[in-house]
Amino acid sequence: MQLNSFIDHTLLKPTATEADIEQLCREAIDYNFFSVCVNSSYICLANRFLKESDVQICSVVGFPLGAMSSRAKIYETERAMTDGANEIDMVLNLGFLKSGRHNDVLQEIAFIKNTIGNNVLKVILETCYLTDSEKELACKLAVEAGADFVKTSTGFGTGGATEADILLMQHAVKGEAKLKASGGIRDAETAMKFIDLGVHRLGTSSGIAIVNGMQSNAEY
Repeated sequence: MQLNSFIDHTLLKPTATEADIEQLCREAIDYNFFSVCVNSSYICLANRFLKESDVQICSVVGFPLGAMSSRAKIYETERAMTDGANEIDMVLNLGFLKSGRHNDVLQEIAFIKNTIGNNVLKVILETCYLTDSEKELACKLAVEAGADFVKTSTGFGTGGATEADILLMQHAVKGEAKLKASGGIRDAETAMKFIDLGVHRLGTSSGIAIVNGMQSNAEY
């Protein structure tokens, strides 16, 4: 098993510069990570660096709150795909979920999946803000809407991926969607723990430390 093939090499902090994104892309090529994960404003830049490589480009949509309008999320998704994104990680509307507007949550995910077609859609639940029953419901809505993955966290909430949440999400999707763990993954031991639980992708800014068997002190 090659850890690098599970890693979405991630840089989403608001202060990220063009030079930072260029470095991220070089690192992704050097370590053969699955993808880079960037904010949508940097997709074109990443595409210029990665177009001759096998590294995919993942863009976040509605990040990090998920509370903007569905039209805004759909437009951001359309632009992301035009600019060269291969995968979309969208943030679920937590307020709608908690308000009982379940059909609105489902439709938003479905619209975005329809927008990207056969490209991969991951739905970020931001599990630290949800009860177990809400996590389960969010997973089921994502599956019903056609999402390819459910993802634990943005890395900007009050907590990241946990073993308990991965097990709950795995049970909820019943094999109909893959899992991405994100938030607080800073070493190979933690990465392997999630992979052994059945996670198919890891979102982390500590990919280099992980594949080199080191501990990262990076903020997630």
